[in-house]
Amino acid sequence: MRKLIAAVALLAAAGCSVSAGADDGRQTVVVGYQSKTINTVTAGTLLRGLGYLEKRLGDGYRVEWQDYDTGAPITAKMVAGKIDIGSMGDYPLLINASRTQGVAAARTELVSVTGYNLRGGLNSVVVAPSSDVRTLAGLKGKKVSASSGSAGHGTLVQALERAGLDPATDVEVVNQQPPVGASALQSGNVQGYAQFVAWPGLLVFRNQARLVYDGSALDVPTFHGVVVRQAYAKEHPDVVQAFLQAQIDATRYLHEHPVEAAEAVAEATGLPAEVVYLYNGRDGIASFDVTMKPRLLAALDHDQKYLKSIGTDFAGVDVARFANDSYLRKAYGASYDADTASTANAAKIGGTDEACGTAVGDPAKAGEVWLAGEDRLRPAATPACLLRQVAAAVSGGKAVRAAYVPDAATGTHWFADRSVWVRDPSAGEDDRFKPFTTGDGAQAYVKEHPKAEIVGYDEALKAAAGALKAAAGGTSR
Repeated sequence: MRKLIAAVALLAAAGCSVSAGADDGRQTVVVGYQSKTINTVTAGTLLRGLGYLEKRLGDGYRVEWQDYDTGAPITAKMVAGKIDIGSMGDYPLLINASRTQGVAAARTELVSVTGYNLRGGLNSVVVAPSSDVRTLAGLKGKKVSASSGSAGHGTLVQALERAGLDPATDVEVVNQQPPVGASALQSGNVQGYAQFVAWPGLLVFRNQARLVYDGSALDVPTFHGVVVRQAYAKEHPDVVQAFLQAQIDATRYLHEHPVEAAEAVAEATGLPAEVVYLYNGRDGIASFDVTMKPRLLAALDHDQKYLKSIGTDFAGVDVARFANDSYLRKAYGASYDADTASTANAAKIGGTDEACGTAVGDPAKAGEVWLAGEDRLRPAATPACLLRQVAAAVSGGKAVRAAYVPDAATGTHWFADRSVWVRDPSAGEDDRFKPFTTGDGAQAYVKEHPKAEIVGYDEALKAAAGALKAAAGGTSR
């Protein structure tokens, strides 16, 4: 892992200078990516650090990696013929197709997926921790930062409509790059922040924001993918094959070494490893799978009407024509159709829960605890069992780097200490405490379960510690 981290850090420091001034007869492949958009790491940061593409291409090529905050500049450079391969989110993918389809030399094709969430959990809306806004509807009349035409912007538009608000008149959307918007939220210049992975999780982890809307509530798939200039792909099919095979290799590495991958991406980007793992770890918010699933393409088509409403001069896209999996089929092999039909996360939480003594198997309940000084995460069968693990660790003088739990309704993984907890005395002992990403979700559960009540995280931990003492004293649970 140390070698991988060192390699990623060196590449990040080198920037785009790798081919500057070089004239050694090698062909240059220009790849546009977003290092901090960690749902694209298998076609960007992690792939770059592992060196898989360079190995696949061989000595006749050099790779120039160009890093951006959003997909917009990647599209602009693809239109100009200055980037050959790029990765970005679903809304930017549509804009990319729209702006290149009328120019034969610039026309692009979607050739693979990096990561996805079938419910939309990769995009979120947050507010300042001290904000009195508790629901999305509470943003009426306020300013919300978003990157125009991004996946986060699209989620905001759809969510506002669901909440009965007019996205064009009931809120003022301020078009800002993610880092600028984050600063604006801290200063109070905007009252909401709608963005894509990993910005909302980063701000919440740093106690600089509170989640007010979990994109999973939309229940509309969202994903990131890879586009290639069609003319370039036809002229250099070997490069496209090498890229896709390298991406498949990087995806496999991520599945098999999630902690090492998170640490390496964190080192390269400056993001906390705990935030990277939230999205990219076992049963994380993102499922990494290169195949182009029908549900994802259908969602891409569904998103077009919302993108048109944003006012980005978007022209309609023939998604069936834009998506070309012929290169991927060749790179992937005989199992492509079967794997395309599956939506199971290849990186699942498993093992035995040390606190409850049960096997971990249900992804709707499974979580993990990351203790300081440990290079593996401890599996938890249920959120209540996870609370016991955390309580035991704290009482034993161990520091907890992070604890991850799935939302009881949507399944979105979130930080346990940033979740809204509900105690339901009518549930079994191991299921008595239920976490939710937002207050909205917790309130909805309490409304349907009259005996349930919202409790603080510290109170939930105290109850878990009591359960541990009772178990140690021989009291039946």
